[in-house]
Amino acid sequence: MSDTAERVALACPSCAPATQTVHEVLTATGAQYTVRCTECDHTHKTRIEEETTIDIDVIVSQDGESFSSSADVPAEEELAVGEEFVLDTPEALMTVRITSLELDEQKRRQVATAEDVETIWTREVDNVPVNVTVHPRDGTHDDSRSIKVYVPGDFEFTIGETESFGEDEFTIKGLNVREDAVGYDRDSLDHEGDSVVAKDVKRVYAWDENTTAWSAW
Repeated sequence: MSDTAERVALACPSCAPATQTVHEVLTATGAQYTVRCTECDHTHKTRIEEETTIDIDVIVSQDGESFSSSADVPAEEELAVGEEFVLDTPEALMTVRITSLELDEQKRRQVATAEDVETIWTREVDNVPVNVTVHPRDGTHDDSRSIKVYVPGDFEFTIGETESFGEDEFTIKGLNVREDAVGYDRDSLDHEGDSVVAKDVKRVYAWDENTTAWSAW
């Protein structure tokens, strides 16, 4: 058996009629295939209909800038805001999250079948910029400042934990969640131990630890 032969997952009428096993493709004529089960070596014929795909425009937002690409998507696949997929661009493979689905006449939907979608709007979530508002420990807001940190999309921000980025050090006190994030029961989190991964964060609110020593002095 060739290690380079095409393989497909199919039900085997001999050893696995109710589940799927890996089959080696021996011959193929159109949709008619002759395959051999790698579990029991049973050879049989089957039809494998090729999935129809369509090319859809994809707009990717990446750190405040946007660029256009495209993706081949099964025509009958259901797409939804919040879903992530790997996009193959000329520059690199990247993971993106769907932020909007644009249909004809610029209609926007949260969920749609691929064949009805004209443009998939996305943002990169492999590495993301996160906005942080830092407040001084004395409670005043006159010296509050905004910074931006760059982290992997799966980096966790947890309320009560202290983080350091270069010369900035702060303790997290609140987290705002993005509209396209899924799995959160609130848009704003402020309880000790609550956490949000960076790709889901809209803004971090924190106490400034850089000024602690100066204030005490």
